[in-house]
Amino acid sequence: MLEYIDLKYKPSSDDLLCEYYLEPNEMSIEKASEHIAGESSIGTWTELSTMNREIAHKLKPTIYGIDHANKLVKIAYPSELFECANMPQILSSVAGNIFGMKAVKALRLEDIAFPKCILKSFPGPFFGIDGIRKLAGVKKRPLLGTIVKPKVGLSSDQHAKVAFDAWVGGCDIVKDDENLTSQAFNVFEDRVKKTLSMKEKAESITGERKFYMPNVSAETDEMLTRAEFVKQHGGEYVMVDILTVGWSALQTLRSFDLKRVIHAHRAGHAALTRNPRHGISMLTIAKVARLIGVDQLHIGTIVGKMEGSKLDVEEIEDEIEKPFFHPKKPAHALEQSWGEIKPVFAVASGGLHPRLIPDVCNMLGPNIIIQVGGGLFGHPHGVFAGARACRQAIDAAVKGADLEKYSRTHYELRQALDKWK
Repeated sequence: MLEYIDLKYKPSSDDLLCEYYLEPNEMSIEKASEHIAGESSIGTWTELSTMNREIAHKLKPTIYGIDHANKLVKIAYPSELFECANMPQILSSVAGNIFGMKAVKALRLEDIAFPKCILKSFPGPFFGIDGIRKLAGVKKRPLLGTIVKPKVGLSSDQHAKVAFDAWVGGCDIVKDDENLTSQAFNVFEDRVKKTLSMKEKAESITGERKFYMPNVSAETDEMLTRAEFVKQHGGEYVMVDILTVGWSALQTLRSFDLKRVIHAHRAGHAALTRNPRHGISMLTIAKVARLIGVDQLHIGTIVGKMEGSKLDVEEIEDEIEKPFFHPKKPAHALEQSWGEIKPVFAVASGGLHPRLIPDVCNMLGPNIIIQVGGGLFGHPHGVFAGARACRQAIDAAVKGADLEKYSRTHYELRQALDKWK
């Protein structure tokens, strides 16, 4: 007997909706989806003497869509199954034990949509896109960021000097990389003070607002201590490796009285997202991170060094929202209307250089932070020239100018295009 399938069911605004890619293991997709629905909610592997009609009626989920051709299953969960403002509990349900069940050969959580009651229980971003643009004084163009290279090895003095050269060259933002925290050769507190000092110097020279993103990722108490240190020294940003610190730690950081921009690095995401048949999609991770409250999030680049197809990235940063999810009006995941939840600034990063920048701008639009590492630091004439070349490439894209023609009157860009053909 199939307990959970009702293909005539129409989800309500009180349902949490999930879409799974499902390959059943020696059974029908209907039977395997029943196992998933039960294990992720009120069921288990056998009949229960403790199960009563009231519990089943109120809390059981409904499988309301099965696409045999594409192996997709849609499940609606009553909101009463979940504890509001508790992302670990929510994900332990819809993305927990089900991945290890014998009933499935492969399973991937492709998408998730949260009901209004859960949306209202999370703060979302403190700044969001509009708040960051107001801080930066940049109304329309994509922002330009870089990552200090090499990832590790520079002293705090060297780090600060490199950041200064990037800012003066045209970068809006300089960030730590994901594995630079507080090593012996570059202690966190020393680096933050010296880099923020150079930020102020760059602002006085350029007349533009500049930002530094120190990586505060650490054990939760230490992470909060570092975030407070940044705040006390006038920094406006913190960066955190959201997957390696964990969802509960991210919730703690967001609930901390920080009032600073939270930049989310997705280090480790491919362990969950890379296999198209098993795991959790980057679209789902992006929605969870936005709900908890990051202001900026790495989404990939389509054209850079990191794995991720055009569809994978555009599912986050393009008009791809599936119509059976809430809300009904199409909008992309980082900017769709979620009531009071502010939109998130998408960050394109990974293997970019000036020749690729117009393509990224054209594919992903103006609400993007173009983050260039090796493609800036690898410029033949160094960091300052690399930053100028990247800024010139953005300017060309904004003006709709041909990159080759634009480079004829912009020397740094010309040098970059000659290197990266």
